[in-house]
Amino acid sequence: MSAIPGLAPKPKTDVAAAASDELYETRKQIYPQSVSGTFRNIKWALLVVGMLVYYFLPFVRWDRGPEQPAQAVLVDLAHQRFFFFGITIWPQEVYYLTGLLILASFTLFLMNAVAGRIWCGYLCPQTVWTDLFLLIERWTQGDRRDRMKKAKQPQNLETIVEAILKHSLWLMIAWWTGGAWVLYFADAPTLVKQLATFQAPAQAYIWVLILTASTYLLAGFAREQVCVYMCPWPRIQAALTDEWALNVTYRTDRGEPRGSMKKNKALRAAGKPAGDCVDCGQCVAVCPTGVDIRGGLNMGCIQCGLCIDACDNVMTKIGKPTRLIAYDTDENIRRRSIGLPALKPKIFRARTIVYMVLIVGVAALMGFTLATRRSLGVDVMHDRNPIYVALSDGSIRNAYTVRILNQKGATRDFKLSLAGLPQGKIEVQGHPDDADGSVPITVGADQTLELRALVTIPDGIQLPQSTTIQIVLTDVTTGEVAKKVDFFKSP
Repeated sequence: MSAIPGLAPKPKTDVAAAASDELYETRKQIYPQSVSGTFRNIKWALLVVGMLVYYFLPFVRWDRGPEQPAQAVLVDLAHQRFFFFGITIWPQEVYYLTGLLILASFTLFLMNAVAGRIWCGYLCPQTVWTDLFLLIERWTQGDRRDRMKKAKQPQNLETIVEAILKHSLWLMIAWWTGGAWVLYFADAPTLVKQLATFQAPAQAYIWVLILTASTYLLAGFAREQVCVYMCPWPRIQAALTDEWALNVTYRTDRGEPRGSMKKNKALRAAGKPAGDCVDCGQCVAVCPTGVDIRGGLNMGCIQCGLCIDACDNVMTKIGKPTRLIAYDTDENIRRRSIGLPALKPKIFRARTIVYMVLIVGVAALMGFTLATRRSLGVDVMHDRNPIYVALSDGSIRNAYTVRILNQKGATRDFKLSLAGLPQGKIEVQGHPDDADGSVPITVGADQTLELRALVTIPDGIQLPQSTTIQIVLTDVTTGEVAKKVDFFKSP
């Protein structure tokens, strides 16, 4: 395109030229420093508990009877069942999965309303596995300063050996992470043996490989990039918070103006204001995402509290009160800025109470339906073509497909009977009738049985064209009953 006459093109400034050449900020390698303190101990405790549950839960046994799987938690895709200790979920009970997802959502909303991204900082798998990988990195290559120094130096035998050891341990953890996941979908001891002897199904090896690679890459290399760029939660949670949510906060009213201990001491001696922050940078050094919390809330902050521990350690050393950085609310920040005293956090407020009520309500509903659900079921489907048959003796017959469900871990004896049709008779192909007109049926443990049922009325019975009937299934031993309403069609 030619230039417009009389107008000279505006020369690009250095800033504009740089912006046009680079659309994204170059990633800076982050070397989180180790730290000790209250919040770090909480994170270690949650990491240990979470890892123990994840890795060893597939090996927990649960006796469900001789015909049932003995694994406490099992997603049995082959038989379309989900076993969770004493609970068995069938495919038609997918609403329980929906309920669990709703509970998880409301719990996440509640956690966000109480303390911001506390899930991200303490319980998110990305955070937990990254913490574990960082622990191995520090053990093999040293703490922050050592790793930064080695990164600038040429490789030598020592650094190569350290790197090989680190990546070997990372791969071992990643492999066991992927291996533990597939153990939830088959009998764990059996599958471990099959994997070790190369006799496992190909799908098991494929998923172990996929999960090994994803764990190794995300926890070992992507790290904070997942939290800042890949995870949608930082962008969503701002819409679910308010001025009373606790967030990791730097107290500017107490910390500013910041400066070195020598500088601040001189300012105080001269009667000038000086803050408690000595600008040591420890809060930034320990942050797993490289955020300087002193600049205010940042999307990269996962609210893990490690900067609180680091700052408290420094404040203790210089004889100042702790919690210069602390969990605080936006309302208290506002109040301090205008000279008002801070208020206690309001954990119980309209937003959190609504979430709590919803969580309790959904959990109670799920618990009630689980406690009162039947262990048997019957489903009936009427034949459509022909919808009825007139037999040679004048009787009328309708045909049905009956599916019987036994949700217990033992073989059960049932009786199938008919209700709502005067002088009607039910027959099941391959099963003789009893004297009372019912049909005895045996269904294996945790199985469904599909039957062909015929309902007949004799000649001379006058009925409407469509009559409501019930197919009744009764447990012979316990007396438990299930019914299914359908219709009987006549001319």
